Amino acid sequence: MILFLVRATIWAALLAAVFALPLFAQTYPAKPIRLVLPYPPGGGTDIIARPLAQLMSANMGQQLVVENRGGAGGNVGMDYVAKSPADGYTLVFAITAQLAVNPSLYPKLPYDLLRDFAPISLLGIAPYVLTVHPTLPVKSVKELVALARARPGTLTFGSAGNGSGAHLAGAMLNALAGVQTVHVPYKGGGPAMIDLVAGQLQLSYLTFTSSNSFIRNGRLRALGVTTARRSAALPDLPAIAEVVPGYDSAVWYGVLAPAGTPSDIIARLNREFLVVLKNAELRQRLSAEAFEAIGTPPEELGTYMKSEIARWAKLVKATGTKID
Repeated sequence: MILFLVRATIWAALLAAVFALPLFAQTYPAKPIRLVLPYPPGGGTDIIARPLAQLMSANMGQQLVVENRGGAGGNVGMDYVAKSPADGYTLVFAITAQLAVNPSLYPKLPYDLLRDFAPISLLGIAPYVLTVHPTLPVKSVKELVALARARPGTLTFGSAGNGSGAHLAGAMLNALAGVQTVHVPYKGGGPAMIDLVAGQLQLSYLTFTSSNSFIRNGRLRALGVTTARRSAALPDLPAIAEVVPGYDSAVWYGVLAPAGTPSDIIARLNREFLVVLKNAELRQRLSAEAFEAIGTPPEELGTYMKSEIARWAKLVKATGTKID
């Protein structure tokens, strides 16, 4: 009789667990979801992530709370999410640097990018804009490359620091065009921008948001975009790749969860992000930031990350790019 009761109790527990799974999926989310941005407040990721989170909150019936956790090139925020419970309530919204480049720049990351995260979706892509000070006698990428070849080691480009997106964009131009522009690292994008506008630097690779007003008033000159093709938001600007074949140093945005997050929750989040990315008002708002919405299934982001990790590893090795 006791054995029968034990068996009955076990079966009842198993059945309860089985039936609870779909119930859990149906009730998710039952509390606010944290969307971690591995950068300090006020940067480009905020401009993209916050309107996305606002619409997601309305659609899902729970707040998607944006939480900035900057430090170490984004590694602090990534590590925090990697070690968070895999329950769908802590996600990370990151860009190319964290999702493809950092494994090559940092030899001892406290997490494994492919093992410790579950991809949700590749959300979109945006270019850097190759800009020069107007005193530089060039009006196209072709003319810039020709000048750089004629004056090796004399043209300087600034960035927010070693390993930043602008640094890698410049390193890629050097490698693929066979030129020697000189990288000048700053402690943040703001000081680099100030020196470029003042003419202390000759060129840089800037986000459209940060450079647009200076380009419009003639204090900077835009030559091209770093995406493999022309940006739909900036169709009049050629892609650098039109002059330098194979050039592609775009900023792409992805959202991930800790590894082990239930597949039904990953699927739900993927559906919700894809719905939001189709919102016409949001697409128009993000297009003004030169952001091109994409939206993919989880497995496509995983495949893309693997290919991008390998591609950037080759560039980092070939150029000897290092972190301070």
